[in-house]
Amino acid sequence: MLSTQELIEEALVLPIEERAFIIESLIRNMNPTDTEIDRKWIGISQKRLNDLKSGKVRGIPGDEVFNKIRTRFSQ
Repeated sequence: MLSTQELIEEALVLPIEERAFIIESLIRNMNPTDTEIDRKWIGISQKRLNDLKSGKVRGIPGDEVFNKIRTRFSQ
């Protein structure tokens, strides 16, 4: 059996797609998904997208948001 360091060294020579697959697999194993939570987030995301598309809400440019954050927390 390979040591952790040997395993990492072997993984580092793999193509990026295979390394990404390994990382994603390990993360999913450490933090299994909850389908009920995923379903709720999908519903919220769809509602927010529909609100943006319909004009019900207005998006705020990222630069504006980050400037407000910097101003607020730099005092």
